[in-house]
Amino acid sequence: MPTASTRANADVVAVFTDIADLLEIEGANPFRVRAYRNAARTLGELGVALGSLIDQPEELDALPGIGADLAGKIVEVLHTGSCALLEELKQQLPAGITALLKIPGLGPRRVRQLHQALGIGTLAQLRQAAQDKRIQSLPGFGARSEQRMLEAANSLLLQALRHKRADMEPVARSLLKELEAQPGVHQVLAAGSLRRGSDTVGDLDLLVTCDQPRSLMDHFAALPDVQRVLQKGITRCSVQLQRGVQVDLRAVAPASFGAAALYFTGSKPHNIALRRLAQERSLKLNEYGLFRGSQRVAGVTEASIYSALGLALVPPELREDRGEISAAAEGRLPVLVQTRELQGDLHAHTQHSDGRDSLLAMAAAARARGLHYLAITDHCSRLAVLHGLDASLLARQIDRIDAFNAERKDIVLLKGVEVDILEDGTLGLANDLLRRLDLVVGAVHSGYGLGREQQTSRLLRAMDQPHFSILAHPTGRLINERPACEMDLQQVLRHARARGCFVELNADPARLDLSDLACRIAKAEGVLVSISADAHTRQQFARLQHGVVQARRGWLEAADVLNTRSLAQLRPLLQASMNR
Repeated sequence: MPTASTRANADVVAVFTDIADLLEIEGANPFRVRAYRNAARTLGELGVALGSLIDQPEELDALPGIGADLAGKIVEVLHTGSCALLEELKQQLPAGITALLKIPGLGPRRVRQLHQALGIGTLAQLRQAAQDKRIQSLPGFGARSEQRMLEAANSLLLQALRHKRADMEPVARSLLKELEAQPGVHQVLAAGSLRRGSDTVGDLDLLVTCDQPRSLMDHFAALPDVQRVLQKGITRCSVQLQRGVQVDLRAVAPASFGAAALYFTGSKPHNIALRRLAQERSLKLNEYGLFRGSQRVAGVTEASIYSALGLALVPPELREDRGEISAAAEGRLPVLVQTRELQGDLHAHTQHSDGRDSLLAMAAAARARGLHYLAITDHCSRLAVLHGLDASLLARQIDRIDAFNAERKDIVLLKGVEVDILEDGTLGLANDLLRRLDLVVGAVHSGYGLGREQQTSRLLRAMDQPHFSILAHPTGRLINERPACEMDLQQVLRHARARGCFVELNADPARLDLSDLACRIAKAEGVLVSISADAHTRQQFARLQHGVVQARRGWLEAADVLNTRSLAQLRPLLQASMNR
């Protein structure tokens, strides 16, 4: 749990930005709104961690545009993660109104206009108003903007029905653990899109074999986390959990467990292709087994079904009908990368930028994960919203890493930086400093809305800089929040290959960027992918497993991943990227 001393400046910036947005939607005094926006900007550019000033209120008061009142709120946020004013504003306005700010072109003023004129306070209400064509008649709106808002609201509402995979995994684990503990339960499995490793998950599909299915369904329906029972029978129970997630539990016969696992894991296109293949062989495939007439010829395990169809076992992550069946028939399935094959991590932050742990703590955590090298890539201070390193602080960071490597032999730290890719494709630090590093991680943190050609050109020019190693979170997407940037990804990847640099698969569960399909393009273009945790705390190295699942969905093998290489194999590749 974060403490007052470890909360990042970004936490306070986010709270103050939310306050400013809600005040503006409420119609508060513009000077008050501006005070919070200016404070957020000041704190975002501050070169000192706010947590270090927690016991020095006079230092907070002295910050430009802060004063005693805002200083008090900073302390409140540092201690609690929020503040009373923000919670009060949330109570005064409709619960869903801030979601409207995610609609492109809707700022606080226009949200206030929609709320006052049409009573719109949620995405669903916005969608209905757009469908009824009630928005286009308002001043400043029109038919085209109304249609764009309708499309954006539909997209956001659809996303709201699905949850990030990383959020659903602990829910599924908890439920499976509960089921396993019940008498007479023999096998349990979470199937569906969760098992396939999809970015997002709708419902959870759980399978069991057990001796007393009726009593197990009764027990499941009575779990404390169940908000509502949607359906309950002898072998199936469907419930809605308190958090709004639907869970379907099915008890199946042991002879059919493999067939049920295959069927309920999906995907639907993969299952259809398998059924078509079975029909070609005068067989019938369903959730109960693979049959020739009335005789079940396979079904206890998934492998038995694939084998009877003349196929190698297809890993769940590949079951999307994207060529995996022909590959299984021809012996061409990839040997997918595994987490234990990662030798290091090439993107991590410390408390010297927006991370929360020391360099030593991050190194120890990486080593505990079995990694042999770790790149320290704190942000440079060109970033407008992040506390980062300037040239002097980065030089000190380089010295710290050199001293660490001189003393420690259990893990090697690489000298790096995460530098902003500016809109003209230049980097936010001078070349004379960048050349002192082992690697440079370039990233887009603004200008996401540039057109396709401009964004593509920006990234190509960035990779043409003399010192550029890895393109971080390449498309800029945030799952369920921000779409990928418009760009010619294949052209970008081809240029990366030509220039001898690499692309990142950022394992932050909110990003998982590259997507699975983009990973396949990178593989086809011969571009090595770096699976990176982008860890800001020592606990976040656990993210690497999410990145590996994404890489597996993208058909990546160990040879396709940059950081499966030993340090001796890696260094020449990084040196080539840094000396063009």
